[in-house]
Amino acid sequence: MQNQISPLILSFGVSDPLASMGVQADLATFAAIGCHGLPIITGFLVADTSQVDDVYPIEADLVVDQARTVLEDMPVAALKLGQIASVENAAVIAEIVSDYPDLPFILDPFSSSIPEPAADAEDLLLAICELLIPQASLLIISETELARIAETWKDGEIDEATDDVAADAMTLIESGCAFVLVTGSDSHSNQIVNRLYDQNGLLRADQWPRIPGSFIGAGSSLAAAVTALLANGLSIPEASLEAQEFTNASIQHAQRLGMGKLIPDRYFWSKEDE
Repeated sequence: MQNQISPLILSFGVSDPLASMGVQADLATFAAIGCHGLPIITGFLVADTSQVDDVYPIEADLVVDQARTVLEDMPVAALKLGQIASVENAAVIAEIVSDYPDLPFILDPFSSSIPEPAADAEDLLLAICELLIPQASLLIISETELARIAETWKDGEIDEATDDVAADAMTLIESGCAFVLVTGSDSHSNQIVNRLYDQNGLLRADQWPRIPGSFIGAGSSLAAAVTALLANGLSIPEASLEAQEFTNASIQHAQRLGMGKLIPDRYFWSKEDE
């Protein structure tokens, strides 16, 4: 008799030789939360623990071939999109996602660790805003990146009456995104507050102590953990809280694998004393 399979998650993202972020990190987080990841590579990083030196996108047709082949063969429980390496990749992924509107779609397209493509950075940002965010079940975005996105509809003009996190998050929800999780808001110098918004406004605000150190891959851990918890049947508010707990613990157990930043340990629980 065949055993019940683990929930399957299709994850679009870059290939990272450090396995600190990108699809390799997603696979580790999915496995830690009882899911099986299906990696669809959008590009390749050249990186060490200090920095990402370059990003090489792959052709959009190859992204489509990878994803369509897997989706036609397996019953996927959720979709996740991390870093996008080109405008063309954003367009074809948006088309693929639109064919599966009933699946949770978690969008985490920004990373402060990855340099933007100088030639088409603005076009890529617009593609994310127009093609992907309106389809997202949950967008995970830092307060800094949210402010940058907001410039696309504010035309560089700052209206002090509406220039705040809540108003910008609600604008994205009005475009079609169901939930927005804004990360990294400081309430005190040693605290971080992550805020979850839905169509009714602020749904929850979760406060965490700031952990000393410089890390690479914390955001990837959070997005992948949310996706895995959704694939296991949790609601977005429940999954966002449990994913933050998982991420916080993985950062607390982060490892210095090289001479640069620390990398979260997604398997911290397997090493804890009984």
